Amino acid sequence: MLSVAKLIHPSVQCKQRLCGARMELTQQPIQARIILNPVVPSCEYALAETNIVRISEDGAKKAAEYISRRMLAESYTPRTWRTQPLHICPPEPYSASDPLTKKCLDWIFLVSSLNFSFWSDKEGSGGRYGVEWRTGWDTETRAVHTGYRGLLAALNRALEENIPITDPAFYASEVLCPDALIEYAFRAAPESQEQLPLLKERIAIMRQVGSDLCNNFGGSYTGFLDVFQKSRHGRGTALELVQAVTDTFPFFFWKRAQILVAETWAAFFPADPSAPHPLFPHGTSSLTMFADYRVPQILHHLGILVYPPSLEEKLRNGEDIPLGSDEEISLRAASIVSVERIRDEILRLRRSSCEEVNSVLIDFYLWDLAKRIESGKERVEEMDSVDILPAHRTRSIWY
Repeated sequence: MLSVAKLIHPSVQCKQRLCGARMELTQQPIQARIILNPVVPSCEYALAETNIVRISEDGAKKAAEYISRRMLAESYTPRTWRTQPLHICPPEPYSASDPLTKKCLDWIFLVSSLNFSFWSDKEGSGGRYGVEWRTGWDTETRAVHTGYRGLLAALNRALEENIPITDPAFYASEVLCPDALIEYAFRAAPESQEQLPLLKERIAIMRQVGSDLCNNFGGSYTGFLDVFQKSRHGRGTALELVQAVTDTFPFFFWKRAQILVAETWAAFFPADPSAPHPLFPHGTSSLTMFADYRVPQILHHLGILVYPPSLEEKLRNGEDIPLGSDEEISLRAASIVSVERIRDEILRLRRSSCEEVNSVLIDFYLWDLAKRIESGKERVEEMDSVDILPAHRTRSIWY
């Protein structure tokens, strides 16, 4: 079994890579080392060993029925990704040579590189970090976007201001793109009383991944995908791509690498669900959900995750949950295992349906649901739920 530290807490793995030589895709083909996603057994082991967060089997079944019903009622599919107003969508039909395809892929790559730690000390009290920009690409209405959507708004605003912020050759260069320019791109709205968390760390990640793309893959995520598929004779799977990402980029690990692959899958999901995916003809059923702090919050609210009183008290009091602590590992492991069980139950419920349902799509739905509940736009009324607790606070570049 692979080390939990390498799959849930990759800081040791990252330091080892930074001190030693990394395998480059350009040097040798990736060997087929993975058949099943190693995150699942590692998290099952971590969940049992920590013995803190518990999964309610009855709660998981009831929640699966609710989630399946709501996803069907809302026509929630991988294509829902394209309806998000802040997303940059690729052209259709798929064209590898279309410049807009490359633009979309580079945007997804940078977003996934920086997709971590958006919780705020000022959450619920006003003044949290936010970015003022349009509510979408097709409207002039403006709003202040917070959290993950603040990241999207900042990058989109920079592109609109003719700052090529998603071009790896640009953000890798301290000459073309000095730190001050990146700080300007991520500037906060006037009413914000804090800046983007871990901004220096985000800049360091941009420099590293941008340099890796430029030095080895022609300066684009497209180039990386091309080299990957050539190394696999055009038959590379989603899970193999996740492994390739973690092997190649030291600041990626299984959570963010799976996000990168999942976002790529959803962005290019064909309008005809029976048509083969242009990049992932084998699908993404082998991927897990992406352990963060928002999804366990909604899993607890739906009665799937059960916390001991001591953990509930810490969350209510806004206490930090240290990275690598038993409580933090248990939260993340329980989230991954519970979504696997929800997926299995939904597939059992829909055994006559050919529609693809996987942990990626369930994660997307749960995250969107959590945001709607947080904003007061929706309540869970079709099933029993518990009081929604604050998300756990663990400041880290790892999620």
